[in-house]
Amino acid sequence: MQVKSRHHLRSDAVSDVEAALEDQLGVSPAGDAYERVEFEETDWEVVLIDGEPQVAYFDDEPFVTVRGANAYEPEKRLVTVDAGAVSFVSDGADVMRPGITEATADISPDDLVVIAEESHGKVLAVGRARVDGDDMTGSEGKVVDSLHHVGDDLYEFSG
Repeated sequence: MQVKSRHHLRSDAVSDVEAALEDQLGVSPAGDAYERVEFEETDWEVVLIDGEPQVAYFDDEPFVTVRGANAYEPEKRLVTVDAGAVSFVSDGADVMRPGITEATADISPDDLVVIAEESHGKVLAVGRARVDGDDMTGSEGKVVDSLHHVGDDLYEFSG
């Protein structure tokens, strides 16, 4: 991915990102340097925290990347999948009800969510919920649209 521009965030923009993550996920990023990176030929915008791509903008909404989620271990807006779903989710597949073992009740339709595997709690992907968290488990249906996953261009980008 070709970098189009990069610049340090002003303190008010840093506060906005930190407040959004605290509100959405209950996590408090702590870094000395926040840099916003825009890319050629893609809509990705990333915030590097101390050089690590830990936040991205999805439809102008700041949210953790897979790397950021694994660094901060969110306990809100969390969808957990079973071992059978891991390879699909890791390859960027949308998340289906049968693969979900649990989801936090704070999830509403259109919320950004983190998707983790059940055995170690590692985050595999970030997606957008289609249904409430209480309605995510079941026998059929797509419930989370995948936006970013382990191994994609955003995951592979290093500041």
